[in-house]
Amino acid sequence: MGSPLVVMGVSGSGKSTVGAAIAQRLRVPFADADDFHPPENIAKMSSGQALDDTDRYPWLDTIGEWLAGHPDGGVMSCSALKRKYRDQLRAHCPDVRFVHLDGTHSVITKRQASRPGHFMPPSLLASQFETLEALGDDERGVVIDIDQSIDDIVDDFIATTTTEEN
Repeated sequence: MGSPLVVMGVSGSGKSTVGAAIAQRLRVPFADADDFHPPENIAKMSSGQALDDTDRYPWLDTIGEWLAGHPDGGVMSCSALKRKYRDQLRAHCPDVRFVHLDGTHSVITKRQASRPGHFMPPSLLASQFETLEALGDDERGVVIDIDQSIDDIVDDFIATTTTEEN
C-alpha cells in the first residue's frame, strides 16, 4: 500500500464498512475515527448538536498521530469533511491519501436508517453536506460513488490505485 489512507465522507456514507474492507483486502491495520472521539464529543452529537472546529481539532490531532504511526500503510475511517481538517491530518502524515465516498442525500439517508442507535443522529446529515468540501486537485485521493456494493467500491479503489501507480 505504501502510505496511510483515510476513507472520508459524510455520516452514513459507509466509511467504517468500506475502510475495514479495504484494510482487510490490503492486509493493513484499520481504525475508526469514531473510536477516537472523547466522551464530550459523543455526548454533543448524541444530543443533536454538530461539532465545531474547537471540538474537532484535538480529535483530528489524535487521528493524525495514528496515521503517522502507520507509515507503511493503515486505513482510517474519518469524515475529514473540510480541507483544513485534511490539512491538519497531513501536518502529521504528509503522505496520507484520501478516498472520498460520495453519494446523494437520499442514498445516505437510507443507509443511516439501517443503523439505529448510532450516536450521530440523521438530523445532522444536512450539516454534514453543508460542511463537506470536495478534494482539491492538489490532494492525493479519489472519489468513489457509494451507490454500489462494498466489494465493487473496494474494487474501484484498488483499480484506481493500481492505475495511479503505473
